[in-house]
Amino acid sequence: MENREFKAFVTEETAEGEFLSSVKSKKLAELNHGDLTIKVCYSSINYKDALSVKGNKGVTRNYPHTPGIDAVGIVEKSGKSNFSVGDEVIVTGYEFGTNMDGGFAEYAQFPSEWAIRLPQGLSMREAAILGTAGLTTGLSVFYLSEQTKLEDGPVVVSGATGGVGSLAVALLSKLGYEVTAITGKAHAYDFLHDLGAKEIRTREEFGKRTDKMLLHGEWSGGIDTTGGPLLENMLKSTRLFATVTTCGNVASTSLHLSSYPFIIRGVRLIGITAQNCPARTREIIWNRFAHEWSHPFRTNIAKEISMEEIPDYVDKMLVGKNQGRVIVKM
Repeated sequence: MENREFKAFVTEETAEGEFLSSVKSKKLAELNHGDLTIKVCYSSINYKDALSVKGNKGVTRNYPHTPGIDAVGIVEKSGKSNFSVGDEVIVTGYEFGTNMDGGFAEYAQFPSEWAIRLPQGLSMREAAILGTAGLTTGLSVFYLSEQTKLEDGPVVVSGATGGVGSLAVALLSKLGYEVTAITGKAHAYDFLHDLGAKEIRTREEFGKRTDKMLLHGEWSGGIDTTGGPLLENMLKSTRLFATVTTCGNVASTSLHLSSYPFIIRGVRLIGITAQNCPARTREIIWNRFAHEWSHPFRTNIAKEISMEEIPDYVDKMLVGKNQGRVIVKM
């Protein structure tokens, strides 16, 4: 078994400091990252994967490297009793795909503590469509819905055509919330309406910087995926005791804001991290997707590609041209 060859997408650093990617053959014996080996069936492309493919040392320190922070597959070998050969599992986050070879390969290896057993009612393809984006969305909706009830009023989602944003629009709409989607893509309005958005605001309109400490209170809650001015204005324009979650910084890592939304309106800002989310919380979120959050959007929100097509979709993601989720079938 150890001599078995498999295909992997590998990014390498040249002597001149360039980063080149290609599909290569590797051997199972080269995998030495943990006690659980899986045959990968699906992975997906996330923003962090795109950065890793392009050689971002803030994401991946050492090359050659196989990115892919998500993987869904079948246990091939287990060094501990918590999984058996043939089990279907999900792995997302931790160091997987960043500083440890990840899911853009036919086989992957990692510590078994990182894996979650695939819940009944959720297929491997559906789990890949969700992936880290789905876990991030699930955590955001979980904390938002604990505080914000349907009768409280509309909610708002920024970066609404991205992986997390599009899943959030679809899930919140399924749960009965009146969702306003924020996007900079005029061609995506039909896509967002199909996901369930009741209203669409432009990124340019919503993200205009203002010196006002508070704006007209419109939202009972919000899910921010971008940071920067969109998050600032989301917090300024929420109602009394609103809850806003934030999980991204593609627009900015800075927040120019007074304390007024928090001390005048009692707004709650909750940070979301899927990477180091505890295993028990992961199980709760994945089981919700398999049952009460089950919805056809899981299958029609994604484009399926091959390993060889990864570079094209990485480039699209980095210039904001992807829509929904992109999954990689091995």
